[in-house]
Parts: sequence; C-alpha cells; structure tokens
Amino acid sequence: MSLRIDRDRNRFKQIVRGKIRRNLRKYITHGEMIGRKGKDLVSIPVPALDVPHFRYGRNGKGGVGQGDGEEGQPIARGDQEGDGTGQAGSDPGAHILEVDISFEELAAMLAEELELPRIEPKGKANIVQDKSRYNSIRRVGPESLRHFKRTYKEALKRQISERSYNFSDPRVVPYREDRRYRSWSTILEPETNAAIIYMMDVSGSMTDEQKSIVRTESFWIDTWLKSQYDGVERRYIIHDAMAKEVDEHTFYHTRESGGTRISSAYQVCSELLDRHFPAEEWNVYCFQFSDGDNWGEDNRRALTMLRERLLPRCNLFCYGQVESPYGSGEYLRSLADTFGVSHETLVLSDIADKDAIYDSIKTFLGKGK
Repeated sequence: MSLRIDRDRNRFKQIVRGKIRRNLRKYITHGEMIGRKGKDLVSIPVPALDVPHFRYGRNGKGGVGQGDGEEGQPIARGDQEGDGTGQAGSDPGAHILEVDISFEELAAMLAEELELPRIEPKGKANIVQDKSRYNSIRRVGPESLRHFKRTYKEALKRQISERSYNFSDPRVVPYREDRRYRSWSTILEPETNAAIIYMMDVSGSMTDEQKSIVRTESFWIDTWLKSQYDGVERRYIIHDAMAKEVDEHTFYHTRESGGTRISSAYQVCSELLDRHFPAEEWNVYCFQFSDGDNWGEDNRRALTMLRERLLPRCNLFCYGQVESPYGSGEYLRSLADTFGVSHETLVLSDIADKDAIYDSIKTFLGKGK
C-alpha cells in the first residue's frame, strides 16, 4: 500500500513539475517567484489540477434517449452560460495551488527551458579545502555512527557458522564483536567560488518599472549561478553621478535623481574586486543595468575603465539596457561600436519590457562562461 502511495505521489510531482516547466516563460516574464523565496525552497503558484471525473447530464428532461425525439433535435442539450444580468454566481471559481520546489530543481528547469550550457570555471579559480567523507568501515567507533546493515550481516554470519541460527525462529542478536561503524577520511577537494557584482543606475530616469525588471532578471541569474558553484557571494552597487556599495534591499528600493556617471560604478566595482575578489581565486560575474543615458563625456572614461580594469578580471560582464521613456539609450550603442557584438567576455542585451527578460537571460548565460 505504501509503495502505491509513493508511486502516486511521485507521479503527481511529475505532473506538477511538467506544468511549471511548460509555464516557466510566464513565471520568468512576470516575476511570479519574487516574494515567495524561502531558505532552500521557492513557492510557485500553479493552476489547480482537476481530478478526472464523470459529468452527468440532466435526467428527466426528455430528449434523445429519454423518449420520442423530433427530427433536428440536438443530441446533447448545452449548458446555459449566463442570463446576461451580471448577477453574482454561486459556482466555485478557479483555484491556485502553491507548490514548493527546491532551487536545484528550479535551476534544472531553467537550464532545460533556455538550453543553458554548464559553466566552465576558470582554471585558477579553485580553492582547495579539507573535506571529511565517510568511505570505510571499522570495528570501533561511537554508537551514533554504527552501520546497522553491516552489523546485522556480521551477526548473521557468526550465528550461521556457530549453527545457532534457527531458521524456524529467525532471530539475529549482535554481539559486541559483530558491531561495525562508519569511518571517514579527510581528502582535499577543490571548491569553486563565484562573486556576482550587480550595478544599477538609480538616477531619475530609472522608474520603478525598470527596477522591477532588474529585480526579476537578477533572481533568475542568482538561481542559475548558485546551481553552478559551491559558494556564491553577491555585492550591490548603485549610482547616479556618484556610486556606492549597498545591501540588497537598498539596491532594489532606492530612488535617486540627477545625472548619471557610469564610470563611478566601474570605479567602485574595481576597488571591490581589488579588496575581496582577486581574479586568481574567484570567478567574477558583473551585471550592469541602466537606461543608457550617461552624463556628458563620461562615456570615454567608462569605456576605458571597462576595457582595462574590469573585462580582464571577469568571467562574464553583462550589460542590460532597460528601456526608459526618459533615457537616451546611447551607452548600449557605444559599447557595441567599441567592443563589437560578439566579444568574448562582454555580453549586451536590450531589455525593452518584462516580456524581454526571458531572451535577455538566455543572452547573458548562454555562453557557459
């Protein structure tokens, strides 16, 4: 009975995950996951799954199969959809089911849907750490590590060899010398680490709509990179004419005004990498979001800093230009003219609206770097 229940439960999980996978583009586009994150799970709203059931007709109403019919009479009587009065109905409406899945499952769905390649970390960005692994059996050890299966086998072999095992009344009683315990050995295991630096323009031309797009896209970027690395550190930089490092909440909820100097964000990012994330130890990912409206002659300085101080130290530098009714969008064209559209490290994306988030993520993460 329990096996049947487990089989049915696993089947239900497969059906639910199939629905999530088929609707993943909608979730990505409209930020359905945001605000539902837990420590290890994320809650996803899924339309309720109907259990198959028979639908019965209206008995005693006459018609074909219930008396004499007339020529041209419909075989089935259709249900009335409404009387047009606009009155409140009494029937139940559609319900939404909240389903919890792990971030690992979510990342796997994202990779399958967007056809993302696995990331190949840089060769020198491996930190070797001591790891304890249970890979052997000993005769002594703490009771908390007793290996019950091995202990049972040893006791059974002993009783059979002593001819004390009763096949009609099978009882296995381990003696002290039968007990076996799990043991561990310390091994050196490489551990790859990643640092994600988010930079966002918070000048007056960046509206709440643009920030919502950035927040949604960042959630999916985090989900994918966390599935690829053992350790992920995130840092946040906001800027208008000046830049500063902030926490995650401030990053998504700050509203500033004034002009924009993108080079100020690059300066803070470069100093952050110098202090905390040397390129020989970390896989560095930078994601910059702006409406592309840079201040005056700052483009030249920003492009120089990007070429000399950031691109050589990054696995990937992604620039997403979020279209705004107030921004000129000039910076994206400057990047394309300076570095080209197929640069090895720099990836450019034009994010027109929420519907463009899906393609932008695929553009950013599709290189497998």
